[in-house]
Amino acid sequence: MSKYSLTSLIRHGLTGHRGWKPAWRHPEPKAEYDAVIVGGGGHGLATAYYLAKNHGTTNIAVLEKGWLGGGNTGRNTTIVRSNYLLDGNAKFYEHGMKLWEGLSQDLNYNVMFSQRGVLNLAHSKGQLETFRRRGNAMRLNGIDAEILNRDDVAKFVPAMDTSPNTRFPIEGGLLQPRGGSARHDAVAWGYARSADQRGVDIIQNCEVTGIRRDQNGVLGVETSRGYIATKKIGLAVAGHSSQLAAMADVRLPIESHVLQAMVSEPVKPVLDTVVTFGAAHLYVSQSDKGELVMGGDIDGYNSFAQRGSLAVIEHVTTCLVALFPQFSRLRILRTWGGIMDMTTDGSPIIGTTPVPGLFLNGGWCYGGFKATPASGWVFAHTLATGQPHALNAELSLDRFHTGRVLDEKGAGPYPWLH
Repeated sequence: MSKYSLTSLIRHGLTGHRGWKPAWRHPEPKAEYDAVIVGGGGHGLATAYYLAKNHGTTNIAVLEKGWLGGGNTGRNTTIVRSNYLLDGNAKFYEHGMKLWEGLSQDLNYNVMFSQRGVLNLAHSKGQLETFRRRGNAMRLNGIDAEILNRDDVAKFVPAMDTSPNTRFPIEGGLLQPRGGSARHDAVAWGYARSADQRGVDIIQNCEVTGIRRDQNGVLGVETSRGYIATKKIGLAVAGHSSQLAAMADVRLPIESHVLQAMVSEPVKPVLDTVVTFGAAHLYVSQSDKGELVMGGDIDGYNSFAQRGSLAVIEHVTTCLVALFPQFSRLRILRTWGGIMDMTTDGSPIIGTTPVPGLFLNGGWCYGGFKATPASGWVFAHTLATGQPHALNAELSLDRFHTGRVLDEKGAGPYPWLH
């Protein structure tokens, strides 16, 4: 840290941040924009940023009904990986991984990306063979992958119970060393500040209540702050995708479910990687503050609520203790829920819709946060050109009509289902 930065930090800290400049503007909505992005989470903000940076479109509004990052961007377990089997997903997520690796420099904002590795545990020889297949496919696509045996896993995660007497004996695992985690709210703030600096209007507390259209396409959006005209609307609203699309008479192959996550009280560093536990649905890592960040499966019922059932919390903590018995004495600090927009094949939808001028970025299932940079990159291209980028060509909405689904069968979107 430079002398100037340290002096500035101390001055603002001792004066209650008087004179601290906002990171982005708070403009009033214009009557018309070249494009409107609905959703002020990571995907919407990244789309606006890359529209301005890569395509020179700056007359853009990002509309957020609450506050930036108040949806799924701030309600996840921050895992970043590109360990997918099928080409259509693998190349897309690997492009995102490369963007992650330079994101702090690109945005001039520390998103706290930590490449601590992502380890998928295998609990049978058959499961380990499935991991070998996925690892080989990853390597063919230029993605890093390592197969570990039980002894390798024991050395890599010494805090974990890898004995043969554990409830779910470990056979080995698939490791992606370049995977890891990032700070979710920092990602939203970094994209917001950079988009704002390029002229994008970020409008919070502005709920979209309707979409105007005619036979030729969209005309604009009705909002809680008035009507805004535009010929291009990009929906990036995660679990509310089906509700927003219905405003334009578009029905989506999406269900919304709650996905819960939780953190423990902070402890000293003990887990320096991300572990996914396939046999019983758990993923866990340790934050920079020392909290154990963990999650599991979705609640089995449809919901738009940002809270879930106690049964899932009990299941996740039981799985954690099965892997790490010493964690049984920890207390849960807080829990939260995000709304997952689940597609039938487990892969996202990025592209056009049957309504001209209406574009969709949704159906992220469990994988939305890690896709943030790649999602914004290709969605911006699609909005700017009206055509999909090569990296999201297979993620189109019409694949459900044609039968060209991108079904990983658990190899990517659901790492525990094999």
